[in-house]
Amino acid sequence: MISTEFLLTSLIVVLIPGTGVIYTISTGLFQGVKASIFAALGCTAGIIPPLTASILGLAMILHTSAIVFQVIKFIGVAYLLYLAWSMWKETGALALEKDNHKIKAWEISWRGFLINILNPKLSLFFLAFLPQFVPSQASEPVANMLVLGGVFMAMTLVVFVLYGFLANSVRVYVVNSPKIIKYIQRTFAVTFAALGAKLAMTEN
Repeated sequence: MISTEFLLTSLIVVLIPGTGVIYTISTGLFQGVKASIFAALGCTAGIIPPLTASILGLAMILHTSAIVFQVIKFIGVAYLLYLAWSMWKETGALALEKDNHKIKAWEISWRGFLINILNPKLSLFFLAFLPQFVPSQASEPVANMLVLGGVFMAMTLVVFVLYGFLANSVRVYVVNSPKIIKYIQRTFAVTFAALGAKLAMTEN
């Protein structure tokens, strides 16, 4: 039985703007709604590895091994800084995509996937979060956690797709303004850099 508390808590967590949300919004704004859906799919798929690791208890390795945690964390930091640098240097070249045939679905999804699997905090989050909603008398706690994880992923996909749709809806207001496009691109670039810096400062 999935509790209301779990659904509400999960919704709040998913709604909070993080790297996945920022990535999906920026994709929807610059490349359209179709691209944002692929971004949302990638970010959602990126939940599977840390979720599986948490359920199997492998996240404890990250919690107990400072070296492993730091390695994964700084790979994630480097990737976020790479995204920030890419968006900043491409200012003016990232024209709003009008031709959906030019969209590289696999590349968009892969970037979203990497954003989540390179965040070690996600594994620790699931390790601490999911067990709270599994009844102590549950005969199959692993199965319960898999169901809860599946629900969390479904909510993530729906919310991220909605974020993408909202971002796409405002594209018409910026498509004819290079200055606005430049400003928005640099804002996203700074945001990715800030998220990378925040991840770098987190402790095991």
